[in-house]
Amino acid sequence: MSEEIRIFVADLAAYNAGHLHGVWIDATLELDAIRAQVDAMLAASPVEGAEEYAIHDFEGFDGYRLGEYAGLESAHEIACFIEEYPAFGGALLAHFNDLEHARKAAEEDYCGCYSSLADYAQELTEETSSIPQHLALYIDYRAMARDLEMGGDVFTLETGFEQVHVFRNR
Repeated sequence: MSEEIRIFVADLAAYNAGHLHGVWIDATLELDAIRAQVDAMLAASPVEGAEEYAIHDFEGFDGYRLGEYAGLESAHEIACFIEEYPAFGGALLAHFNDLEHARKAAEEDYCGCYSSLADYAQELTEETSSIPQHLALYIDYRAMARDLEMGGDVFTLETGFEQVHVFRNR
């Protein structure tokens, strides 16, 4: 992921009055810094007494879509998770649509990134079994990979060409 993880926070009073007034904020900043930027944006509102805001847009969430009613704290927690796991964080959140489950999968069930699930099946087999040299060429790792996935033992997230992230399924 190459872009900054940020949110566009809009002034609802200005929006309702026909003005686009808001600010792009780095969602990985400390929550107090995010709130300070929102307060400054509201203080500079073209509509007097502006108090309400909403997140109207986002960038850098890598496949995950913030919900329509996501608050600052939720957006911040999600952004920090994606920053912590840049290779697959957004895709994992999109898979689970739940930060707690995604965090558990990232911390406890991540097996690594492979060119294919067959490569993972081969590595797993070679690490856990002694394969006689004369039989090695007869093993169908693609079929083993298919069985691992169809049997529910693992799930995968493809984040790019030959970037298959493998997770144990519990």
